[in-house]
Amino acid sequence: MSFNASRHPRVLALSVLGLTLALGGCSGSGAYTREGASVAEEKMSIIKAGTEWQMGHQAYLAGDLEKALRKVDASLSLNDNVVKSHVLRGRILLEQGHLGSALESLLTANTIDPMDTDAHYYLGIVYERLNEPSKAVSHYEQACELDGYNPAYAVAAAEMMIDLDRIDDARVYLESDPMFEHDPGVRQALGHIAMIQEDPQRAVKMFGEAAMLAPEDEVILEDLVRAQMATEQYADAERHLARLVRTEEGRERRDLQHMRARCLVAIEEPVKARGIYKDMLAAEGGESDIDAWVGLGNVAYLIDDQRSLRQCAARIVALAPERAEGYSLWALYHRATDNLPKAITAARAAIDADPSDAALRAFYGVLLTDSGRPDQAIDAFTDAVTLAPGDEGYAMMLEQAEAGVFASVPTFNE
Repeated sequence: MSFNASRHPRVLALSVLGLTLALGGCSGSGAYTREGASVAEEKMSIIKAGTEWQMGHQAYLAGDLEKALRKVDASLSLNDNVVKSHVLRGRILLEQGHLGSALESLLTANTIDPMDTDAHYYLGIVYERLNEPSKAVSHYEQACELDGYNPAYAVAAAEMMIDLDRIDDARVYLESDPMFEHDPGVRQALGHIAMIQEDPQRAVKMFGEAAMLAPEDEVILEDLVRAQMATEQYADAERHLARLVRTEEGRERRDLQHMRARCLVAIEEPVKARGIYKDMLAAEGGESDIDAWVGLGNVAYLIDDQRSLRQCAARIVALAPERAEGYSLWALYHRATDNLPKAITAARAAIDADPSDAALRAFYGVLLTDSGRPDQAIDAFTDAVTLAPGDEGYAMMLEQAEAGVFASVPTFNE
């Protein structure tokens, strides 16, 4: 039996109404679904962007800068409004030496969030590399204001002030915040400022405090040693150097060995110093170390080791005939062996090599006095006083020579 719609109008109306409602329902559900899908996609995009950033950050920490840059670029392509992504990109580009691109990324981060500490700090580094210290100081100071618990920002700002010759400002800036009083980095920076201001005693105090706060920091300990040597605290300096040269890095550092030997000479332990110099000269490539030959020559003179003194003098003149030390050691050797004419000739050669050295002039005067030539000796001592007008020793030598009571005492040393 067939269905006749005209005979059942109500049924037809209900059927049409049901179809209409069904279609309407489908339409409403589709809009809702699309909206939900959009939100879900946005959330997924954020998750993916975060994942890419994390992978980029890990690659950066591992030193794989190319991979790090690819990942952070992928993160930014998914979400370009994240400050830390632009900061990381700037750091990567900074490491790669692309300062212009790094600056662009960090300025973008700073625009998105002017209160982001990392953006200010790394902008400071970029401007420092670009030799724009005024801008660098500004960003370092802002980083410090935003995070007053990180003294590294204050130290960075102070270093830029020093570059701008604002030494006092740097000192006051570091001393103004009690939060930094017990930070080794701040104490170390204040020590450097003291050395710049030619106040080595204060530098010893600052470096000493820094060393107590960071006892394993070898860089701070080396700074302390240099300040102690500047204040003639040779025993303390030698004690610290003995520790430094035992470290893995210190064993390879000839400059530390030289410093230790000089300290040993100063505290009247020349035999130990001789051992250090001989070890340095015996090491691979050591035979060409002119300063080690000079040091050994001076020590040989102090302990009356004429054979070594002669060897050092000959070696230095052969390696560096333009330097004065070899001729000076020859003069000492010839004086010790009672050959004054040769000693005077060697001393004159030393002066010709270094006319500005007052000690050489004074030593030349000693030799002239020994050889019975007082008038020429007075001229030599006068030259020494002229070159070093504040030196009381040279002034006394001149006074004694003029009075005819000069006692010939050699003063030449390293």
